[in-house]
Amino acid sequence: MQQDQSRVNQDASRLEQSQQQLVKDKEDLAQTQTQSRQAQQTAPAAAPAIRLDRAIQNPPVSQQKLPAELTQAKPQINARGETLGRLINITA
Repeated sequence: MQQDQSRVNQDASRLEQSQQQLVKDKEDLAQTQTQSRQAQQTAPAAAPAIRLDRAIQNPPVSQQKLPAELTQAKPQINARGETLGRLINITA
């Protein structure tokens, strides 16, 4: 009889612990669902797709001109002050 009473007390204790755990789990679930709803509501709108073919503008060939200082050949001068041409005399 005493063993049976002991088992009943143990079962009652386990039942109480299980009920407490169930209450805690329900609270956690409610909190998680609330957070999930808030996250879905505050989700940012998707950014519009970027068109890379329009990101860089290429002017037509007729408008692609180099500045005058880059198109005209300038004479180059060496360390002695001599103008260099296409051919350089390298004999010493």
